[in-house]
Amino acid sequence: MNTDTMQDTQVHGEGRVCPWQRVRHFDNVLRPLVHNPRKLFGPYVRSGMTVLDVGCGGGFASLGLARLVGEDGMVISVDLQPEMLEIVRERAARAGLLERITLHRCEPGQIGVRTRVDFAVAFWMVHEVPDIGVFLREMYALLSPGGRFFLAEPKIHTSQLEFERTVEEGTQAGLVVLEKPKVRFSRAVVLGRAEHTSQRDGSQQ
Repeated sequence: MNTDTMQDTQVHGEGRVCPWQRVRHFDNVLRPLVHNPRKLFGPYVRSGMTVLDVGCGGGFASLGLARLVGEDGMVISVDLQPEMLEIVRERAARAGLLERITLHRCEPGQIGVRTRVDFAVAFWMVHEVPDIGVFLREMYALLSPGGRFFLAEPKIHTSQLEFERTVEEGTQAGLVVLEKPKVRFSRAVVLGRAEHTSQRDGSQQ
């Protein structure tokens, strides 16, 4: 297990970040029954991949992704709150997945990861980001050629119009819409790097 230690930061001043004390109410052993990581991410993740879970919370996605990438893969679990990362560490240790997960504490306006990734997840967290455009440009830079970005937002916090604006900011950052998976209680999209998609489409002509 590798842990990137970053300077202490406060939860974003707008107060939109979900407090770590509440995470066990919705990110617990029952969560995979509602949001099954294998069903959600399995079509995009293969053994040996490096994947990113941004705003990992209690780790339901991180643990599921760790199982999908296998012993040769790596999951980078990112969160603003160190308490969230400690919850992920504890759960990963109990599940025997600790060696496949790297914990990284981000800052309010920056992910701060330097490793390119094959797949990234931002599940129910983009509405908490202070500048969505900056966030999506950083996500674009982190994706390897052919990489995929799975973005899901809760319907209760994000209207259809707000979600469409987020997707539009993604296209302005250089991402393209590849799929619109159905996710319970969510609005979701899978994005990819535009230049890779153009090359793929051109090769089919």
